Amino acid sequence: MCGIFGAYSQSGKPVLEDVYLGLYALQHRGQLSAGIAWINNGSVSIKNGTGLVHEALNQNELATIDTNAAIGHVRYATAGGTSSENCQPLSANYAQGPVAIAHNGNLTNFHGLASYLENRGAIFHTSADTETILQLMAHQPNTVQLEALENALVKLRGAYSLVVLIEGSLIAARDPWGFRPLVIGQKDDTIYISSESCALDLLGAKLIRDVAPGEVLIIDKRGIISQTLPSAEAHRKRHCSFEYVYFARPDSVIDGHSVYNARKNLGALLDKGDIPQDAIVAGMPDSGTLAALGLAQKTKMPIESGVVRNRYIGRTFIQPTQRVRDAGVKIKLNPQPGIFQDKEAVIVDDSLVRGTTAGRIVSMIRESGAKKVHMRIASPPVCFPCYYGIDTPTSDELAAAQMDRQTLCKSIGADSLTYLTCDELAEAIGLPREELCMACFDGSYLENEEYENLLEV
Repeated sequence: MCGIFGAYSQSGKPVLEDVYLGLYALQHRGQLSAGIAWINNGSVSIKNGTGLVHEALNQNELATIDTNAAIGHVRYATAGGTSSENCQPLSANYAQGPVAIAHNGNLTNFHGLASYLENRGAIFHTSADTETILQLMAHQPNTVQLEALENALVKLRGAYSLVVLIEGSLIAARDPWGFRPLVIGQKDDTIYISSESCALDLLGAKLIRDVAPGEVLIIDKRGIISQTLPSAEAHRKRHCSFEYVYFARPDSVIDGHSVYNARKNLGALLDKGDIPQDAIVAGMPDSGTLAALGLAQKTKMPIESGVVRNRYIGRTFIQPTQRVRDAGVKIKLNPQPGIFQDKEAVIVDDSLVRGTTAGRIVSMIRESGAKKVHMRIASPPVCFPCYYGIDTPTSDELAAAQMDRQTLCKSIGADSLTYLTCDELAEAIGLPREELCMACFDGSYLENEEYENLLEV
């Protein structure tokens, strides 16, 4: 996952501080690096760095720079390593002029495209799949930039939500399947593009709508001009269901559906009649909290803030190594003293991916005096790797892919373990199952024939 943000002021107002604040609101989507790009005197200027937004960027400095169009990015690595060379936005100055790009998603045909380009003389400066788009544009030296970008997008497979800066225009694009979220907002004469609507709220901007799957927007002094990629209508929607389960902020609205409501609905659907009546419900902070609330309201069981989260620790799921994840769980979460003493605990979490957090927290709650610990997971078992932007590259890392439910329950030390089904997940979100990507849950990667093709390209 990553977060992207763009701003364009039609009256020429400075926008860099707006982009900084937008990235701040999207910090949950990536914590490895942050960057901002704008075009100045015919070339791209970039400020970036590793770490959180306030560590990587100087807000006071950005506020003094006068530019009416800019894009930004917060990164968590899926394709490409964690080195500083892969910080985004990426930029180039080529025959047709300057261009900068920020990308959320994974290009599944990256390696095939990279080999194709390298055989034609391309020299890659990063290991990020995003650079492929710049290289494809540069290999069309006699084509105007917008057309070169659209020609490049047609060759891409997989997930991409993009903000692109060319001189005089801000471009936004979303892949024909609509895997990753992308929204349009506006305040006065400034138009914003954001991964999530929560960033618009911070700026006092109004959510206009989602960027449609396969849509390309050109934002300039004329306003917003919409175009559609060729054959976009032929692709069925594949909105990422895991956005609603975990990644997105609960105060965001994605493709017309509230993340907050979806997570409460997920919790309510965990009421399968197998919960002890004298138990206490507690959510794993923060993404399991709303599901726990939904379960407690449905069952009328008492809910407690039974697990405390250290607010100064990042999200353990998106840390880059297992060793850091193990250490992160220990310092991130702690049971409330006395809450579970001599009682049964129903612990609700959003998902169970590698099992690291679940095993540690079950052990800690049992040590705090709980008679029994029941795990309730507000999503289906994660059994398959994601190729579209989630850091689960192989099934070897997925606990539910390696053992059945009973064995996994024993492995994490719980007394019972319950998941939701894929149909229940779709019901909670409020979108038809056929419009949701559930590949990490059910192994359905686009259409099978289409998926085979995209891996070969």
